[in-house]
Amino acid sequence: MRILGIVLLVVGVGLVVIGLNSSHSFADQLSNTFTGRFTDTTNWYLLGGAVLGVVGALLAAYGPGGKRA
Repeated sequence: MRILGIVLLVVGVGLVVIGLNSSHSFADQLSNTFTGRFTDTTNWYLLGGAVLGVVGALLAAYGPGGKRA
């Protein structure tokens, strides 16, 4: 389970980085200018990456038994 947590943490960080990079794209800047928010795809990358990162960190830290490893 700890390995799965580390993998989820790495994937989550990767998704957040992709989301941050795409938030600087022309389409997202244009969308942010007119609507005040980023595109749905960018929001999903950021949200999904944050959730996976937190779940991965918790699994890596506590493992399947809920005890500090």
